[in-house]
Amino acid sequence: MWSHKTSPQEKRGYHHGRLKDALVEAARALIAERGTSGFTLTDAAKLAGVTTAAPYRHFADRNALLDELARRGFDMFNQRLKGAWNEGQPDPATALRRMGSAYLAFAREEPGLYNTIFSGSDLPPPSADTEDASNTAFAILEHATSAVLRQYGAPTGEAHRLAYEIWAMAHGIATLSHAGHLREPDCDPSLLLYGAVNSLMEMAVRRALGTS
Repeated sequence: MWSHKTSPQEKRGYHHGRLKDALVEAARALIAERGTSGFTLTDAAKLAGVTTAAPYRHFADRNALLDELARRGFDMFNQRLKGAWNEGQPDPATALRRMGSAYLAFAREEPGLYNTIFSGSDLPPPSADTEDASNTAFAILEHATSAVLRQYGAPTGEAHRLAYEIWAMAHGIATLSHAGHLREPDCDPSLLLYGAVNSLMEMAVRRALGTS
């Protein structure tokens, strides 16, 4: 019967329970460099310093590794958003703008994770845990937009739409910035998003109050 001989690197990884984390970090680095379609499970194994058979102890295939990376990415993303929201202090509108800055910072600082969680059709169908983490991210944003509408005395019926509008704007600016299209002095990503969020909030309040 075929048997797998464990290398010294693998022994250290398994002994300390780090092999799974090492493979996830390897995938994160590879995706930051090549995109979600630019790596294989073998690539991740090589970067992690283990044999090509080792990943199968934790992941059935490349898609399983991508899903785990996406789940962890959303968890980190959610923590960033919650931290920026800070329970809506000092007021919801200010906190929502701060969340926009946190969104751009995450995309800039964690390209491997950002590309994984927002690659859409390049990713396998998410597991239940990953889908829950994704839904949590949007729920955090929608909670914030509801609070902003209440701050301005408006009904919260527009919160869902406003959350999608801000998400779309933030994603578009982050994508353009990553591609190098916002290098002109008057195209600072943070300032662009700040102005866009202000405009979107104003329009949402007008819609909610029936004054637009």
